[in-house]
Amino acid sequence: CHKKTGPKHPAPATIFAPIIEASANQNDDNCDINSSIEKKTIIFVRHGESTWNDTFNKGSHRSALAFAIGFIPGLIKSLLYEFYLLLSGKIDSWFYDSPLSHLGLSQIKSLSQFLNQDPSSVQSLTEDERQMLRILRGDPKSPPSRIVSSNLRRALSTVAASFQGRLLRDPQESILILPCLQEISRNPDTLSITPSQTKVKPSWIEVSSDVCDFTSIFTKQVDMQYHLGNKPIDTNGLKRMMEFNQKVFSSTLPEDYIIVGGHSIWFRSFFREFLPRDSVHVGKKKKIVNCGAVALDLWKTTTDDGRHKFMIDEK
Repeated sequence: CHKKTGPKHPAPATIFAPIIEASANQNDDNCDINSSIEKKTIIFVRHGESTWNDTFNKGSHRSALAFAIGFIPGLIKSLLYEFYLLLSGKIDSWFYDSPLSHLGLSQIKSLSQFLNQDPSSVQSLTEDERQMLRILRGDPKSPPSRIVSSNLRRALSTVAASFQGRLLRDPQESILILPCLQEISRNPDTLSITPSQTKVKPSWIEVSSDVCDFTSIFTKQVDMQYHLGNKPIDTNGLKRMMEFNQKVFSSTLPEDYIIVGGHSIWFRSFFREFLPRDSVHVGKKKKIVNCGAVALDLWKTTTDDGRHKFMIDEK
C-alpha cells in the first residue's frame, strides 16, 4: 500500500497548457485573464549512501564482480551488527531506518565542502549556478529559503551535515521534518525508527564521526512538530507527494526556495508524476546520485471547482 502504481489524475499539461496559452494571448476574448500560476523552486538533495545500500546495492563505487564476491560476507557483517545493537538495547539498526554508512559520511563531507565555497570564487559555475549556491548557503541578500527533510535518519543526517555551515551561522534556523517525504517502498529501511515528536538520535556510526556534531543539530535545530511516527498503512507515495505539494504552497513554507532532503525513489516518482506525460526527462528514468542535488520549478494552479493542480516546469 506504500507504492504508487500509476497516474491517478489527469496529465499535468492538460490543466496548465490552456492557462499558459491564455496568458500568451491576453487579447483573445475567450481567454481567462484571472487564471494564475504560482511558482516555487524546489532543490532535491538525495541522502548519502546508507548501511542498507552498502549491503544490498552495488553502487557506483564498486564493480558488479566485487559486489557479488563480497555480498555474503557483507550480509553476515550487517547481521552481526544488527544482533549487537539488539543485545545492547540501543534504539538503532543496520536495516530499519538505515543510517548513513561510512561511505555516505564521506559523500556528505564532499557536499559540505562544496557548499562552504565562496560562490564568486568558483570559476566553473555559471552566474545562475552561483546564485543557486548562494541560496543553498543561505547567504545574506540571497532569496529566503527553507530546509526540510524526510523523517528517515539518513536524509536528515545528510542535510544536517551538508548544511552545517549555514546552520552554524544562524543558530535560529531549523530543519523542518516532513513525514510526507518518507521513502516509497516496503523495505524496512524506509520505516522510521524515531517515535512521534521525539528528537532523532544519531546512529552508532554518526556518534563516532567527526564530519558533524549530529547530536547538537538534532537537539537544537530540527523541528519535529509534524513527525507523528511511521507512515500510516492507508497512505501511498502519490498521497504523500500531493501532501508535500500542498505544504510547499501553504503558509508553513512561505519561502520561494525549498531545499528538500530525501530519497531516490520518492524523487524519481515525483518527476514521473508531475512532469508532462510526454516528457523524456532523465529524472523519470534515473535516480539522483547519493548527495546529488537537482533544482526544479514547481507550478500550482487552482481549477474552477477549487482543486489544486501541480506541474514541474520542464524548461
